[in-house]
Amino acid sequence: MMNNTYLISDEFKDKRVLVTGGTKGAGEAIVRRFALAGASVATAARSPLPEGQKPALFVQTDLGSVEGIAQLADCIMKKWGGIDILVNCVGGSEAPNGGYAALTEEHWQSALNLNLMAAVRCNRHFLPGMIERKSGVILHISSIQHRLPLYDSTLAYATAKGALSPYNKGLANEVGPKGVRVNMISPGFIETSGAHGMIVGLAKSKGIDENAPRQAIMDMIGGIPMGRPAHPEEIAELAAFLASARAASIHGADYVIDGGTMPTT
Repeated sequence: MMNNTYLISDEFKDKRVLVTGGTKGAGEAIVRRFALAGASVATAARSPLPEGQKPALFVQTDLGSVEGIAQLADCIMKKWGGIDILVNCVGGSEAPNGGYAALTEEHWQSALNLNLMAAVRCNRHFLPGMIERKSGVILHISSIQHRLPLYDSTLAYATAKGALSPYNKGLANEVGPKGVRVNMISPGFIETSGAHGMIVGLAKSKGIDENAPRQAIMDMIGGIPMGRPAHPEEIAELAAFLASARAASIHGADYVIDGGTMPTT
């Protein structure tokens, strides 16, 4: 759980924050973290808003489509007139196992739309207002798979996240002089509620302790020297720091948060 030692209750007061894909996992934790620090937080997802979640603004739309992003932007602009902080968090993979041969044209296009183009399209809508105000923060939530791809099932996902890396750097170089900071966060294995449910299910089906399937997942991605997956709240804490005035000189960077999985290069 989040360590409230680091929470400044009004740090983001009067800030308008949009977190895409903010109804589950790291996205939901990021929404919660900004709201706790005084921000007005909007989010959007394809699925309905889960019970108990109460962002300031929610738009149910397909963020993997041009039309869905346009619908989101139209709603935000009509109600808020713009945003101050954009966290491009939406992402994921629904591709089957089986390596490159199992990936159809549709799998590739879906992965690129959700994991790369959703951020590109959101930025296209909201960057002009940030540049006009000479103030804004954009965060791209990527994955260590952009350097450590798992070819059997998530090759398209990893490729899309790989493309996000030069886009993040190039965009930072362009808009930094105009007052907008741009950074990227690359998590490793995060034990979200969904991941934990999968671990528990595997443990029950095999009649074993849940530590065994958790360790198997960690081994599959190359190990986690710290000995455990990240928690969603830890990703949210890094996002809050990078979006804050405390990180005013951090720009064009990629912050890996993976417990040590990524080897030193």
